[in-house]
Amino acid sequence: MPTIAVDAMGGDQAPEETVRGVADVSLQTDIDCLLVGDEDRIQAVLERVAYNPEQIAIRHCTETIASGDDPRESVRTRRDASLLVAIRAVAEERADAVVSAGNTGACILGAARHFRPLAGVRRAALAAVLPRRAQHPGQDPLALLLDAGATVHCDADELVRFAVMGSAYARRVSKVPAPRVGLLNMGGEPSKGGEVLVETHRRLAALPGLDFVGNVEGHELVTGRADVIVCEGLLGNVALKLFEGISEALVDLARAAAERKLVWRMGLRLLAQGVDSLQALTDYRRYGGAPILGFEQLLLTCHGRSDARAIANAVKVAAKAVRDRVPAEIAGALGGGWR
Repeated sequence: MPTIAVDAMGGDQAPEETVRGVADVSLQTDIDCLLVGDEDRIQAVLERVAYNPEQIAIRHCTETIASGDDPRESVRTRRDASLLVAIRAVAEERADAVVSAGNTGACILGAARHFRPLAGVRRAALAAVLPRRAQHPGQDPLALLLDAGATVHCDADELVRFAVMGSAYARRVSKVPAPRVGLLNMGGEPSKGGEVLVETHRRLAALPGLDFVGNVEGHELVTGRADVIVCEGLLGNVALKLFEGISEALVDLARAAAERKLVWRMGLRLLAQGVDSLQALTDYRRYGGAPILGFEQLLLTCHGRSDARAIANAVKVAAKAVRDRVPAEIAGALGGGWR
Protein backbone atom coordinates (compact mmCIF):
# COMPACT_ATOMS: atom_id res chain seq x y z
CA MET A 1 0.00 0.00 0.00
CA PRO A 2 1.17 3.55 -0.64
CA THR A 3 2.36 5.89 2.07
CA ILE A 4 0.78 9.36 1.97
CA ALA A 5 2.66 12.30 3.51
CA VAL A 6 0.14 14.68 5.08
CA ASP A 7 0.94 18.30 5.90
CA ALA A 8 -0.49 18.27 9.42
CA MET A 9 -0.08 22.03 9.92
CA GLY A 10 -1.69 23.26 6.68
CA GLY A 11 -5.26 24.56 6.66
CA ASP A 12 -7.58 26.66 8.78
CA GLN A 13 -8.37 23.83 11.20
CA ALA A 14 -4.94 22.23 11.45
CA PRO A 15 -3.66 20.21 13.13
CA GLU A 16 -6.88 19.11 14.86
CA GLU A 17 -9.00 18.21 11.82
CA THR A 18 -6.06 17.03 9.73
CA VAL A 19 -4.92 14.56 12.37
CA ARG A 20 -8.49 13.38 12.96
CA GLY A 21 -8.87 12.74 9.25
CA VAL A 22 -5.69 10.67 9.14
CA ALA A 23 -6.79 8.78 12.26
CA ASP A 24 -10.05 7.88 10.49
CA VAL A 25 -8.11 6.65 7.45
CA SER A 26 -6.00 4.40 9.67
CA LEU A 27 -9.16 2.71 10.99
CA GLN A 28 -11.02 2.48 7.68
CA THR A 29 -8.27 1.49 5.24
CA ASP A 30 -4.80 -0.07 5.03
CA ILE A 31 -3.21 3.19 3.80
CA ASP A 32 -0.08 4.26 5.68
CA CYS A 33 0.26 7.96 6.52
CA LEU A 34 3.19 10.15 7.50
CA LEU A 35 1.98 13.13 9.54
CA VAL A 36 4.39 16.05 9.14
CA GLY A 37 4.38 18.89 11.64
CA ASP A 38 4.71 19.77 15.32
CA GLU A 39 4.98 16.36 16.98
CA ASP A 40 3.67 17.49 20.38
CA ARG A 41 0.52 19.02 18.85
CA ILE A 42 -0.03 16.04 16.58
CA GLN A 43 0.38 13.57 19.43
CA ALA A 44 -2.00 15.58 21.64
CA VAL A 45 -4.77 15.17 19.04
CA LEU A 46 -4.04 11.47 18.54
CA GLU A 47 -4.38 10.89 22.28
CA ARG A 48 -8.01 12.10 22.09
CA VAL A 49 -9.13 9.89 19.17
CA ALA A 50 -9.12 6.26 18.10
CA TYR A 51 -6.48 5.31 15.53
CA ASN A 52 -4.26 2.49 14.34
CA PRO A 53 -0.70 3.34 15.42
CA GLU A 54 0.76 0.79 12.99
CA GLN A 55 -0.37 2.93 10.05
CA ILE A 56 0.63 6.40 11.29
CA ALA A 57 4.13 7.80 11.59
CA ILE A 58 5.12 11.34 12.62
CA ARG A 59 7.88 13.50 11.16
CA HIS A 60 8.58 16.46 13.43
CA CYS A 61 9.34 19.89 12.00
CA THR A 62 9.29 23.37 13.45
CA GLU A 63 7.90 25.73 10.80
CA THR A 64 4.61 26.26 8.98
CA ILE A 65 3.40 28.21 5.94
CA ALA A 66 0.12 30.00 6.65
CA SER A 67 -2.52 30.63 4.01
CA GLY A 68 -1.78 34.35 3.98
CA ASP A 69 2.00 34.04 3.71
CA ASP A 70 3.83 34.96 0.52
CA PRO A 71 4.30 31.62 -1.29
CA ARG A 72 7.56 32.42 -3.05
CA GLU A 73 9.27 33.89 0.00
CA SER A 74 8.03 31.07 2.25
CA VAL A 75 9.26 28.32 -0.06
CA ARG A 76 12.63 30.08 -0.37
CA THR A 77 13.25 30.68 3.35
CA ARG A 78 11.32 28.09 5.41
CA ARG A 79 13.07 24.87 4.63
CA ASP A 80 11.67 23.18 7.76
CA ALA A 81 8.03 24.09 6.98
CA SER A 82 5.69 21.11 7.27
CA LEU A 83 4.54 21.39 3.64
CA LEU A 84 8.08 21.39 2.26
CA VAL A 85 9.20 18.55 4.52
CA ALA A 86 6.24 16.49 3.30
CA ILE A 87 7.09 17.28 -0.33
CA ARG A 88 10.73 16.29 0.20
CA ALA A 89 9.61 13.01 1.79
CA VAL A 90 7.99 12.12 -1.54
CA ALA A 91 10.90 13.45 -3.61
CA GLU A 92 13.23 11.27 -1.53
CA GLU A 93 10.91 8.25 -1.97
CA ARG A 94 10.02 7.95 1.73
CA ALA A 95 6.37 8.53 0.80
CA ASP A 96 4.38 8.23 -2.41
CA ALA A 97 2.19 11.36 -2.50
CA VAL A 98 1.47 14.53 -0.53
CA VAL A 99 -1.83 15.90 0.79
CA SER A 100 -2.06 19.47 2.09
CA ALA A 101 -4.85 21.93 2.93
CA GLY A 102 -2.29 24.69 3.23
CA ASN A 103 -1.16 27.56 1.04
CA THR A 104 -1.96 26.54 -2.56
CA GLY A 105 0.68 28.80 -4.09
CA ALA A 106 3.32 27.29 -1.81
CA CYS A 107 2.12 23.80 -2.77
CA ILE A 108 2.64 24.58 -6.46
CA LEU A 109 6.02 26.26 -5.96
CA GLY A 110 7.20 23.57 -3.54
CA ALA A 111 6.30 20.83 -6.01
CA ALA A 112 8.06 22.71 -8.81
CA ARG A 113 11.20 23.01 -6.67
CA HIS A 114 11.44 19.40 -5.45
CA PHE A 115 9.54 17.20 -7.94
CA ARG A 116 10.71 16.13 -11.37
CA PRO A 117 8.57 17.43 -14.25
CA LEU A 118 7.24 14.95 -16.78
CA ALA A 119 9.02 15.05 -20.13
CA GLY A 120 7.74 17.88 -22.29
CA VAL A 121 5.78 19.63 -19.52
CA ARG A 122 6.72 23.27 -19.08
CA ARG A 123 3.92 24.22 -16.68
CA ALA A 124 2.01 22.17 -14.16
CA ALA A 125 -1.77 22.42 -13.86
CA LEU A 126 -4.01 22.42 -10.79
CA ALA A 127 -6.87 20.08 -11.68
CA ALA A 128 -9.95 20.86 -9.57
CA VAL A 129 -13.01 18.65 -9.44
CA LEU A 130 -16.29 20.30 -10.37
CA PRO A 131 -19.68 18.84 -9.35
CA ARG A 132 -22.09 18.66 -12.29
CA ARG A 133 -25.10 16.85 -13.72
CA ALA A 134 -24.27 13.60 -15.45
CA GLN A 135 -26.03 13.22 -18.79
CA HIS A 136 -24.31 10.17 -20.29
CA PRO A 137 -24.43 6.53 -19.07
CA GLY A 138 -21.61 5.75 -16.65
CA GLN A 139 -20.50 9.38 -16.45
CA ASP A 140 -18.70 10.47 -13.29
CA PRO A 141 -20.66 13.08 -11.27
CA LEU A 142 -17.47 15.15 -11.12
CA ALA A 143 -15.83 16.96 -14.02
CA LEU A 144 -12.17 17.97 -14.01
CA LEU A 145 -11.32 21.65 -14.52
CA LEU A 146 -7.72 22.55 -15.34
CA ASP A 147 -5.94 24.76 -14.88
CA ALA A 148 -7.61 26.13 -11.74
CA GLY A 149 -4.86 28.45 -10.57
CA ALA A 150 -1.32 27.19 -11.16
CA THR A 151 -0.90 29.50 -14.17
CA VAL A 152 -2.18 32.92 -15.16
CA HIS A 153 -1.98 32.84 -18.96
CA CYS A 154 -0.98 29.99 -21.28
CA ASP A 155 -0.16 29.45 -24.92
CA ALA A 156 -1.86 26.88 -27.13
CA ASP A 157 0.86 24.28 -26.58
CA GLU A 158 0.37 24.39 -22.81
CA LEU A 159 -3.43 24.21 -23.07
CA VAL A 160 -3.15 21.15 -25.32
CA ARG A 161 -0.90 19.49 -22.74
CA PHE A 162 -3.43 20.32 -20.01
CA ALA A 163 -6.09 18.56 -22.08
CA VAL A 164 -3.95 15.44 -22.50
CA MET A 165 -3.01 15.37 -18.80
CA GLY A 166 -6.59 15.87 -17.67
CA SER A 167 -7.88 13.16 -19.99
CA ALA A 168 -5.26 10.69 -18.72
CA TYR A 169 -6.11 11.52 -15.08
CA ALA A 170 -9.85 11.03 -15.72
CA ARG A 171 -9.20 7.68 -17.39
CA ARG A 172 -7.34 6.38 -14.36
CA VAL A 173 -9.13 7.98 -11.41
CA SER A 174 -12.69 8.41 -12.73
CA LYS A 175 -12.50 5.23 -14.81
CA VAL A 176 -13.90 6.98 -17.90
CA PRO A 177 -12.52 5.07 -20.93
CA ALA A 178 -12.77 8.04 -23.31
CA PRO A 179 -13.21 11.30 -21.36
CA ARG A 180 -14.97 14.08 -23.26
CA VAL A 181 -12.69 17.13 -23.37
CA GLY A 182 -13.97 20.69 -23.77
CA LEU A 183 -12.26 24.08 -24.09
CA LEU A 184 -13.74 26.81 -21.87
CA ASN A 185 -14.57 29.74 -24.12
CA MET A 186 -16.99 32.63 -24.67
CA GLY A 187 -18.88 30.89 -27.47
CA GLY A 188 -19.32 27.58 -29.21
CA GLU A 189 -17.84 28.58 -32.57
CA PRO A 190 -14.22 27.53 -33.29
CA SER A 191 -13.39 31.15 -34.17
CA LYS A 192 -14.23 32.50 -30.68
CA GLY A 193 -11.85 33.61 -27.96
CA GLY A 194 -8.83 35.09 -29.67
CA GLU A 195 -5.71 33.70 -31.29
CA VAL A 196 -4.60 31.33 -28.50
CA LEU A 197 -8.00 29.68 -28.03
CA VAL A 198 -8.63 29.42 -31.77
CA GLU A 199 -5.28 27.67 -32.22
CA THR A 200 -5.93 25.45 -29.20
CA HIS A 201 -9.31 24.45 -30.64
CA ARG A 202 -7.74 23.60 -33.98
CA ARG A 203 -5.04 21.44 -32.42
CA LEU A 204 -7.35 19.63 -30.00
CA ALA A 205 -9.78 18.81 -32.81
CA ALA A 206 -6.93 17.24 -34.79
CA LEU A 207 -5.37 15.34 -31.88
CA PRO A 208 -5.78 11.56 -32.32
CA GLY A 209 -7.09 9.60 -29.35
CA LEU A 210 -8.69 12.63 -27.68
CA ASP A 211 -12.48 12.91 -27.57
CA PHE A 212 -12.70 16.68 -28.09
CA VAL A 213 -16.27 18.05 -27.93
CA GLY A 214 -15.39 21.64 -28.83
CA ASN A 215 -15.83 24.87 -26.92
CA VAL A 216 -17.70 24.81 -23.61
CA GLU A 217 -19.44 27.97 -22.40
CA GLY A 218 -19.82 29.01 -18.77
CA HIS A 219 -23.33 27.64 -18.32
CA GLU A 220 -22.12 24.22 -19.52
CA LEU A 221 -19.64 23.81 -16.67
CA VAL A 222 -22.33 22.12 -14.59
CA THR A 223 -23.67 19.89 -17.36
CA GLY A 224 -22.34 16.56 -18.52
CA ARG A 225 -21.15 17.81 -21.88
CA ALA A 226 -17.44 17.54 -20.99
CA ASP A 227 -15.62 15.37 -18.45
CA VAL A 228 -12.44 17.45 -18.69
CA ILE A 229 -12.62 21.25 -19.15
CA VAL A 230 -9.45 23.08 -20.17
CA CYS A 231 -8.66 26.76 -19.58
CA GLU A 232 -5.99 29.16 -18.38
CA GLY A 233 -5.44 29.29 -14.63
CA LEU A 234 -6.83 32.79 -14.20
CA LEU A 235 -10.13 31.91 -15.86
CA GLY A 236 -10.37 28.52 -14.17
CA ASN A 237 -9.78 29.91 -10.71
CA VAL A 238 -12.39 32.64 -11.19
CA ALA A 239 -14.93 30.11 -12.49
CA LEU A 240 -14.29 27.73 -9.59
CA LYS A 241 -14.55 30.44 -6.92
CA LEU A 242 -17.69 31.88 -8.54
CA PHE A 243 -19.35 28.46 -8.54
CA GLU A 244 -18.42 27.90 -4.90
CA GLY A 245 -19.63 31.37 -3.88
CA ILE A 246 -22.99 31.10 -5.64
CA SER A 247 -23.64 27.68 -4.15
CA GLU A 248 -22.88 28.85 -0.62
CA ALA A 249 -24.95 32.02 -1.08
CA LEU A 250 -28.00 30.05 -2.23
CA VAL A 251 -27.82 27.70 0.72
CA ASP A 252 -27.32 30.60 3.17
CA LEU A 253 -30.23 32.50 1.60
CA ALA A 254 -32.55 29.54 2.03
CA ARG A 255 -31.54 29.13 5.67
CA ALA A 256 -31.92 32.83 6.43
CA ALA A 257 -35.36 32.89 4.84
CA ALA A 258 -36.47 29.93 6.92
CA GLU A 259 -35.41 31.64 10.13
CA ARG A 260 -37.30 34.90 9.47
CA LYS A 261 -40.77 34.08 8.27
CA LEU A 262 -43.20 31.29 9.06
CA VAL A 263 -44.52 31.29 5.53
CA TRP A 264 -40.98 30.97 4.19
CA ARG A 265 -40.35 28.07 6.56
CA MET A 266 -43.42 26.34 5.18
CA GLY A 267 -42.25 26.96 1.63
CA LEU A 268 -38.77 25.78 2.46
CA ARG A 269 -40.13 22.41 3.52
CA LEU A 270 -41.26 21.94 -0.04
CA LEU A 271 -37.81 22.93 -1.27
CA ALA A 272 -35.87 21.05 1.39
CA GLN A 273 -34.95 18.15 -0.85
CA GLY A 274 -33.59 20.52 -3.49
CA VAL A 275 -31.60 22.52 -0.91
CA ASP A 276 -30.17 19.30 0.52
CA SER A 277 -29.21 18.19 -2.99
CA LEU A 278 -27.50 21.51 -3.63
CA GLN A 279 -25.52 21.20 -0.41
CA ALA A 280 -24.50 17.64 -1.27
CA LEU A 281 -23.52 18.64 -4.78
CA THR A 282 -21.29 21.52 -3.68
CA ASP A 283 -19.84 19.96 -0.51
CA TYR A 284 -16.09 20.07 -1.14
CA ARG A 285 -15.54 17.68 1.79
CA ARG A 286 -16.82 14.80 -0.35
CA TYR A 287 -14.39 15.25 -3.20
CA GLY A 288 -10.93 14.99 -1.68
CA GLY A 289 -8.22 17.16 -3.14
CA ALA A 290 -7.20 18.81 -6.38
CA PRO A 291 -4.11 17.18 -7.92
CA ILE A 292 -1.23 19.18 -9.33
CA LEU A 293 -0.50 17.47 -12.66
CA GLY A 294 2.71 17.59 -14.65
CA PHE A 295 5.21 15.99 -12.25
CA GLU A 296 6.48 12.44 -11.75
CA GLN A 297 5.21 12.72 -8.15
CA LEU A 298 1.76 13.57 -6.83
CA LEU A 299 0.52 16.39 -4.61
CA LEU A 300 -3.15 16.94 -3.79
CA THR A 301 -4.28 20.30 -2.42
CA CYS A 302 -7.41 20.55 -0.27
CA HIS A 303 -9.75 23.40 0.55
CA GLY A 304 -8.34 25.61 3.31
CA ARG A 305 -11.43 24.96 5.43
CA SER A 306 -11.08 21.20 5.16
CA ASP A 307 -12.31 19.17 8.11
CA ALA A 308 -11.47 15.58 9.04
CA ARG A 309 -13.82 14.15 6.41
CA ALA A 310 -12.26 16.22 3.64
CA ILE A 311 -8.73 15.26 4.65
CA ALA A 312 -9.65 11.57 4.86
CA ASN A 313 -11.18 11.65 1.38
CA ALA A 314 -8.14 13.46 -0.02
CA VAL A 315 -5.81 10.82 1.42
CA LYS A 316 -7.94 8.09 -0.17
CA VAL A 317 -7.88 9.84 -3.55
CA ALA A 318 -4.10 10.26 -3.31
CA ALA A 319 -3.65 6.58 -2.52
CA LYS A 320 -5.91 5.62 -5.42
CA ALA A 321 -3.92 7.84 -7.79
CA VAL A 322 -0.68 6.20 -6.64
CA ARG A 323 -2.06 2.68 -7.03
CA ASP A 324 -3.41 3.52 -10.48
CA ARG A 325 -0.03 4.93 -11.56
CA VAL A 326 -1.46 8.25 -12.64
CA PRO A 327 1.89 9.97 -13.42
CA ALA A 328 2.91 7.04 -15.64
CA GLU A 329 -0.45 7.20 -17.42
CA ILE A 330 0.01 10.92 -18.04
CA ALA A 331 3.59 10.44 -19.19
CA GLY A 332 2.46 7.79 -21.65
CA ALA A 333 -0.27 10.04 -22.98
CA LEU A 334 2.23 12.85 -23.46
CA GLY A 335 4.72 10.51 -25.08
CA GLY A 336 7.28 11.31 -22.41
CA GLY A 337 8.62 7.80 -22.01
CA TRP A 338 8.91 8.06 -18.21
CA ARG A 339 8.44 4.77 -16.30
